[in-house]
Amino acid sequence: MADKILKKLYIKVWRQKNAKDKGRFETYEIEDISTGTSFLEMMDILNDNLIEKGIDPIAFDHDCREGICGMCSLYIDGRPHGPDTEVTTCQLHMRKFKDGATITIEPWRAAAFPVIKDLVVDRTAFEKILQAGGFVSVNTGGIPDGNAIPIGHDDAEEAMDAAACIGCGACVAACKNSSAMLFVSAKVSHLAKLPQGRIEAKQRARNMVAKMDELGFGGCTNTGACEAECPKSISIANIARLNREYLVAKFSE
Repeated sequence: MADKILKKLYIKVWRQKNAKDKGRFETYEIEDISTGTSFLEMMDILNDNLIEKGIDPIAFDHDCREGICGMCSLYIDGRPHGPDTEVTTCQLHMRKFKDGATITIEPWRAAAFPVIKDLVVDRTAFEKILQAGGFVSVNTGGIPDGNAIPIGHDDAEEAMDAAACIGCGACVAACKNSSAMLFVSAKVSHLAKLPQGRIEAKQRARNMVAKMDELGFGGCTNTGACEAECPKSISIANIARLNREYLVAKFSE
């Protein structure tokens, strides 16, 4: 199917000079965008137009543009990563929008993710949670045999599914309480299902949940919005596993 041309779009975007600035929406027009253009490519074209007019370009995060790094954290038309499912913003294409549409773009709205500039937020909080317990202690040295530690097929599959989390923060943006439970549970689950992760299992669950609470993330709403908007389809079953791991840790103190 041949790409079509969107003759005119109205981009209503959040502009904020820095963390202390109040911020406001600005609307820009952009013309002749192919439906085969990715959303971030459209943003690049828009920025080129703004620079030509002497306007400060829109700051937004991006890196790999392959749906792996989790950097492209944009809230588009009321949804994290925009009006598509199981894709990051960099995988979203302009065929999802109609000619003449007004597209509203905002940064993640969460106290734990303060705005740095425009659409860029500080997601250092996720890194701090990982530092609190998202690791295993192992002796380095020679490469062990692949079958040295037998792991059941189902456990391996569940661990890999959880490990697919890219830490983009869409779960936080989708949650009305700005909860990080899906992210934390994915990191706990992919280690909890493997024997290498059982050594620090109790400490990990306690520390990561404590750090999550300390950093200002809200509690789980149980509505499933996080799973619905996750670009990697991380299951909320991991939240149930996190709760079990946490309770076991607390009762064994």
